[in-house]
Amino acid sequence: MKNSSLIQGCNTSFEDTKKTNQYGIEYWSARDLQNLLGYSQWRRFENAIERAVESCKQSGNNPNDHFAGAGKMVEIGSKTGRDVEDWHLSRFACYLIAQNGDPRKPEIAHAQKYFAIQTRRQELSDAMAADLERLESRKQASEEFKALSGAAREAGVQNKMFGMFHDAGYKGLYGGLGVDAIKARKGISSKEQLMDRMGTTELIANQFRMSQTREKLKRENIQNQRDAMETHEMVGKKVRSVIEEIGGTLPENIPPAEPIKNVEKRLKKTKPVLLLADNESAGLVPKKSKIK
Repeated sequence: MKNSSLIQGCNTSFEDTKKTNQYGIEYWSARDLQNLLGYSQWRRFENAIERAVESCKQSGNNPNDHFAGAGKMVEIGSKTGRDVEDWHLSRFACYLIAQNGDPRKPEIAHAQKYFAIQTRRQELSDAMAADLERLESRKQASEEFKALSGAAREAGVQNKMFGMFHDAGYKGLYGGLGVDAIKARKGISSKEQLMDRMGTTELIANQFRMSQTREKLKRENIQNQRDAMETHEMVGKKVRSVIEEIGGTLPENIPPAEPIKNVEKRLKKTKPVLLLADNESAGLVPKKSKIK
C-alpha cells in the first residue's frame, strides 16, 4: 500500500507510527491510531474497534490474527507512568477501523477514502478508481448534510425552514444561485438530488462548506434562525472566494456528473475484495510453520 503518509494527524503520518514486533511483523498501536483518526476519547474509539472486529469476522478472517490486546505505558508525571489499555493492530485492522469510524471526522473521512481506493487499486482501472472516490465523497457529503441539519436545529432553525437554510449555503457558494437555479443552469432534472450529480471536486467543496458552517454554529452558540441562515450563506461565500483566489472553477460552471446511481451499478459489477495483498493482510503472529 503506497503513500500511506497521506493519513496524517498532528504532523505524524500513518507510516511514521508503524512498529515491528518480535517476529519482525509490522503493527500499529491503537492509541497512536486514535490520535491520527481524530478521536479525543478512548471509549469512542473503542466503539470503532469493536465494529471493526465484527467486520473482520464477517469478512471471513480471524480477528485474533489482526487485533491483539496489549497494554501501553504512558507518562503521567515526572518519571511516573501507568499502564493503559491498548491494542496491537495489523494493517488490515487499521483499514477496518477507518471503515467503521465516524465519517464526520475529517481524519476518518480521509482515511476511509484512501483505504477504500488503495485496497481495490489493483483490480480497478483508473476510471473505476475515480468512480470509487466519487462514491465515497458522496457518502461523506450525505453524512455531513445530516450533521449540519442537526446543528441547524440546535441553532433554532425550524423544520419548515430547513429548505431555506440549506439554500442559503448554496447561494453563498454558487454566486446567489439556490438549488433550483443551480439545477436549471446545469440541466439537471428537478426530481434528482443535486449532490447526486456532483463530481468529486464539487462534492468536496460542498462538504467543506457544510462542515465549516456546522462548526461555526456550535462555536458561536448561534440560537437564532435568521442568524443561522446568514452564517450558512457567509461561509458559502468564503469558500467561493477561496476557489476564486486559487484559480479554481466556480461550482456553477462545473458540468454535471453522471447520476451517482450509474456509478454504484458500475462498481457493483466488480465484486468487492475486502482482503488486502498478502503482505498487507498478514496477521500479527506468523504461521507456526514459519516460526523457527
